[in-house]
Amino acid sequence: MPRVAGCSVLAVQEREQPGEIVVDQPGPRVFRTDLRLADGRTLRYYDRSPGHDRSALDQRELASVASASEARFDPALGEWVVVASHRQSRTFLPADEDCPLCPTTPTRSTEIPAPDYEVVVFDNRFPSLVAPAGAPPSPAASPDDPSPVGYAVPGWGRCEVVCFTSDHDSSFAALSVAQVETVLAAWQDRTAELSALPEVEQVFVFENCGVEIGVTLSHPHGQIYAYPFQPPRVRRQLDAARRHRARHGSCLWCDLVGAELAERRRIVRESEHWVALVPFASRWPFQVQLYPRRHVADLATLDEAESRDLAVAYLDVIRRFSRLFSTPAPYIAGWQQAPTGEGRELGHLFAEVLTVRRAEGKLKYLAGSESGMGVFVNDVTPERAAARLREVGSGF
Repeated sequence: MPRVAGCSVLAVQEREQPGEIVVDQPGPRVFRTDLRLADGRTLRYYDRSPGHDRSALDQRELASVASASEARFDPALGEWVVVASHRQSRTFLPADEDCPLCPTTPTRSTEIPAPDYEVVVFDNRFPSLVAPAGAPPSPAASPDDPSPVGYAVPGWGRCEVVCFTSDHDSSFAALSVAQVETVLAAWQDRTAELSALPEVEQVFVFENCGVEIGVTLSHPHGQIYAYPFQPPRVRRQLDAARRHRARHGSCLWCDLVGAELAERRRIVRESEHWVALVPFASRWPFQVQLYPRRHVADLATLDEAESRDLAVAYLDVIRRFSRLFSTPAPYIAGWQQAPTGEGRELGHLFAEVLTVRRAEGKLKYLAGSESGMGVFVNDVTPERAAARLREVGSGF
């Protein structure tokens, strides 16, 4: 797919510390150091100050993981499904002392060779999507005579793990604003680099938090998926935005935020650059979308003021979810970003945080109507959810 302007790799500059580079992103300056793990995967340290010793090497004896990933096209729905059977052997709920995301110690080697770290991003050992060996074909192009059953192409793309802190017993809600700024800088850096890859159509930054969500590692971390196609939700959003622009000549998302600010019933919090709101047609019991006031395509194109304000705004939203119930709510947090190619001008950056917990001790299950027909039934009115999220405050 042809690409439009505004998706370049963030500039980097060599530093005196061997292997250390300064990431030229719009927020506070961070320093990145890259190294190779024992099986050839790349790991990147992100630090708030220069000069950290990141020379420790991965001493493990690791064989390369065989990744057999396919993208299969469903002609009945017009959607892609990723099949990655090798992920059945991935690490599942290890004991705390066996956590692979904690720093390496003199008695145990982990995925992170250093004895401590601030933020780390590394290639997933059990990826759903894999880097191509050569020039990848575009899975968006169907065969000349496709079978009615569907067709499959290699599952090209990238899957990365983002470790928010070296503290195993912490959480995103417990991070300081400075720590969140470093996480955001890493997200911006990875968004820019992954978006520039020719096989990537969409970059999705997300976090799954809580066993109810299906988290298999309890250490505070998130992931980044770089898809070789536009996911179904993105395609539907772009179609809606295209219709809105044809009808009104304006951005759907900008108009949505303006209308919500005028009505104010579902606003959770607002700042100079960001607005958090509960969607009018929420699918989940508690669901918040966080929008920049300016039309922005992705994390990498935020300016410095927006980036600094975002660290507080995003942390505020996450902390509100941690205060909804007697124990922190399990949640999924993800960044909806503009695609890298076709339709990029229609996309609008926003974060979405949702929980499957509908009340104390009760979960929202995707049962017959949701799973069978795709029609969500919400047990909590969006207006009541917004009021509750305002009531609990953020804890700042």
